[in-house]
Amino acid sequence: MAPAGPAPGATVPAAPLLAGAPYAKELNAACDAVRLASKLCRTVQQQLSDAEKVDKLDDSPVTVADYGAQALVAWALSRADPGARISMVAEEDSASLKDPSGAAMLQRITQLVNSVIAEAGGEPLTGHDVIDLIDLGASPGGGAGRHWVLDPIDGTRGFVGMRQYAVCLGMLQDGDVALGVLGCPNLPRGTFKEDDGGAVAASRSGDAGRGLLFAAHRGHGAYVSGLWDASPPFTRIRVDDVAENSAARFMESFESRHSDHTFTAEVARHMGVTLPPLRMDSQVKYGLLSRGDASIFMRFPPSSYREKIWDHCAGVVIVEEAGGKVTDASGARLDFSRGRWLDLDRGIIAAPPRVHAAVLEAVAAVGRRRDGEGA
Repeated sequence: MAPAGPAPGATVPAAPLLAGAPYAKELNAACDAVRLASKLCRTVQQQLSDAEKVDKLDDSPVTVADYGAQALVAWALSRADPGARISMVAEEDSASLKDPSGAAMLQRITQLVNSVIAEAGGEPLTGHDVIDLIDLGASPGGGAGRHWVLDPIDGTRGFVGMRQYAVCLGMLQDGDVALGVLGCPNLPRGTFKEDDGGAVAASRSGDAGRGLLFAAHRGHGAYVSGLWDASPPFTRIRVDDVAENSAARFMESFESRHSDHTFTAEVARHMGVTLPPLRMDSQVKYGLLSRGDASIFMRFPPSSYREKIWDHCAGVVIVEEAGGKVTDASGARLDFSRGRWLDLDRGIIAAPPRVHAAVLEAVAAVGRRRDGEGA
């Protein structure tokens, strides 16, 4: 059954988006929160220094923008519903900021957060306030009740490398993804070009026609608008289920450490895909898929890697509400009800329905061939 709401390509008023839908209030609060966090992230990316990032135990970087964006989203959601203590499953924690060695970074984060809050008409926060907001992200999640799911900067390596990244916020209601919002500061509003996935992306961020906000409400469709405009209209979006595999464009992670590029290339050849892949960081790939810029997203990380729910939650509902399918390599839908982790069969495939079936068949065929060669 097609989602309710206007037809694909139709323009709807800026605010409130989907008034009358069950979670319209929460969706609009999420859009506001992501816009604020994206504003902070754009500022930091343009002036990021070595003193403003550290490495986590898994060798992934975390920056003042990761912490600041998480605090801002928690602040905005709490402000929108002051009578409730939000449950948030988020990537960052404040442990390193509580250590004396993190004092300078905490001061910088607080300064950045307060600069954005001031523009939004809020009262300034202390460093302790910022730590408390960051630590709202410690929820274990699960299949009961409501949980916000946040990746404050998805694609931090891309962020540090001046490439693509996204602020990703989803909402779980009793284990199902009900809402998703992606803030993509460096994405063009027009056609995505191959070099938009590389290090030129940040330098173009301030250009007119850059910056997109994707939003979806379960059962009511997926939408896109400009990220920086005060009251931009939203446009209903739809995936492009190309009739021939040769016309499909596939996307994958920018770095091979995040996905097996050799395997995805074999899958593409088996399908008859002839166009080169678009490689970029983060859940911006889900956004591009949902508006028809590409037809396939494949992710096959090392077998030792365990996916986290914040890396996919927001993007999945946006693709599904745009008419696409997102599953693991066996064809099973992703289950976000089991806490902070996703348990998958090998990898993730996102595509429009016809193309998705073809990708599943190709993945199985390539897997069988590899198994036979290894026997």
